[in-house]
Amino acid sequence: MTNAVPRHRRRIATATTMTAVAAFVTAGVAMAAPSNADSGSATLAGSTPAYATASADLGQTGTAAQLSVRVYLSGQDSAGLAAFARSVSDPSSANYHHYLSAAQVQSQFGASQKQIDAVTAWLKTSGLKVTGTNTHWIDVTGSVADAQKAFGTQLDNFKTAQGTLRAPKSDLKVPEALAGVISGVTGMSQDTVHAVTNHTTDPQNKKKGPVANNDPSCSDYYGQKAAPSSAPAVPAGYTTPATLAQCSVVPSELRQAYGVSSTGLTGKGATIAIVNWYGSPTMEADANQYSINHGDKPFAPGQYSEVNDPSQYTNQQLCGYGDFGEESLDVDMAHGLAPDAKVITVAANSCLDSDLLAAEANIVDKHLADIVSNSWGEIQYSTGGDLDPALEASYNQIFMEGAAEGIAFDFSSGDCMNDDAYSISKGLNCDPTSARAQVEWPTSSPWVTSVGGTALALNKKGGIAFQTPMGDTRSGRTAPGSTAWTPAGETFGGGGGVSETEAQPWYQSWTVPNKLSTTLMSGAKASRPMRTTPDIALNGDLYFSSTLVGMTTNGVYGESGYGGTSVSAPSWAGILADAQQAQWGIPVGFANPAIYARSFLTSDVVQNPKQIAGSPIHSVVFQYPASSAAAGQYRLIQYGLDEGLPAARGYDEATGVGSPNALFLQSFGFGH
Repeated sequence: MTNAVPRHRRRIATATTMTAVAAFVTAGVAMAAPSNADSGSATLAGSTPAYATASADLGQTGTAAQLSVRVYLSGQDSAGLAAFARSVSDPSSANYHHYLSAAQVQSQFGASQKQIDAVTAWLKTSGLKVTGTNTHWIDVTGSVADAQKAFGTQLDNFKTAQGTLRAPKSDLKVPEALAGVISGVTGMSQDTVHAVTNHTTDPQNKKKGPVANNDPSCSDYYGQKAAPSSAPAVPAGYTTPATLAQCSVVPSELRQAYGVSSTGLTGKGATIAIVNWYGSPTMEADANQYSINHGDKPFAPGQYSEVNDPSQYTNQQLCGYGDFGEESLDVDMAHGLAPDAKVITVAANSCLDSDLLAAEANIVDKHLADIVSNSWGEIQYSTGGDLDPALEASYNQIFMEGAAEGIAFDFSSGDCMNDDAYSISKGLNCDPTSARAQVEWPTSSPWVTSVGGTALALNKKGGIAFQTPMGDTRSGRTAPGSTAWTPAGETFGGGGGVSETEAQPWYQSWTVPNKLSTTLMSGAKASRPMRTTPDIALNGDLYFSSTLVGMTTNGVYGESGYGGTSVSAPSWAGILADAQQAQWGIPVGFANPAIYARSFLTSDVVQNPKQIAGSPIHSVVFQYPASSAAAGQYRLIQYGLDEGLPAARGYDEATGVGSPNALFLQSFGFGH
């Protein structure tokens, strides 16, 4: 909710700390509103955050202060929803692809009106004001005194590393009659908000024309152009002869590299949703200009649409007034990899989890798309408070309902490598409050496809020469004529690793080595196999193989090179739209079981491809083009090293099962 203490990062979402209680309710149970005087109550175990200790307690919060609280609803049959979502997503199931409509999902698994009415009545009797209700949650506002009365606890202030924060002194309580209806509560604690970061960064101003590139500062394909003599010589052990980094790639090159062009697939019949916060007022025009500039078709009338209401935007100062570069990147890649698919951007009203979750729920409740691409994420464990388990449970519930309808969700895996101390000290796109090495959220949900990044080397014919993990270490900018490189600085690499909280989903047991899934990122052994990320990977490198993006800034359209798993996620969404077309128009739905069932068909990504095996330190020279303010300057780029996440043959925590190709795509047409 909105009552959170902002961090210094500009792309942020809330994470107030309560926990979820597993609970199942049948649809036919009539419920009366419990009285606050009822003697029976149930405790939401673990709903007090870790920082709320007796030694840190500074005393009670002022009782007149106002709160915004969200009460999450379990629905009518949580276990049944999980079982059904699995059955329609598993290729080995007799129920595979037998999806329900949005109305059927809500009727069978959403909270019933009787449940909603019972919870609403109880909240009102406590003095809280109901401000919003749906089958997923109930939003209320009220004073601290009213909230304490409703949830049977006292709110105190606590001293933390991030300042004074409010939290319940003891676990929350709800009426025993509603214990099976309420899955969790957020808004009672005042954690420092978690950074929902768009996984893209640092425009590189690399240019590419629609047919051929005449930019002397970059190569059309790997190894094409030697580094200029005005650049310093590369140190011993780096790649020689030194060559210029590739020019920013465009969708036609990605379609060729990943086999889409050879299949003739265009995503026709599929709809891709892009979720971000706010919305660019020039998105469709920018995407059309970008397509025309690079030899592709612009959107046809009605092919692009938006769900976007600027009058409802909130927290714009906190969220940075939108990130139109991210939105442009997502739309350009989704449209570029699936030129005939419909694309709809769904703009959340802020970068807060409450609004992002509402955007995802809106897509599911109205079945707005077949595929939903998300290029954002947040850490789970922060020095300012951990991500709320109740929030995670609600995300999973939405994703499972989507799976029941045949909707696929993907999330970028992150750009901060393994989010450890080294990564956050050197990373270009990291949350500095990360408490330890970790996977990010929601990409580590077992009900989404986690999309990692690669560095993509093209060959002279436009195919893939090789791929390595997305992981760059860059030198400082070095002026022409310098005799030595400026010392190495920041890093930028794809996210991945092992979840501490999510058990291994059934589909990963087919492929992921047990040694990986049982070794936590701390090095400790887990008692059972756990969820690992990513699932699949596509180009996302920032310097070795950046991607060209077009957008309007201050009234002027321009194009620049971008990198990050923000490139990879919408590219995968386009690939999945192509797979849907190959499957005779039947939505792939939750894609992970289909991915792992086809893992033997993907293009493996390894740490040390044979094409560059002779170079101990893989490197290229990046030259800023004439259009850049840093024109003529150089960086020495070490690529292919993702901090703490080495690539290997088969599944790995840097690139998952590898990358898609033509055979992978064509296999979706087999048996249909």
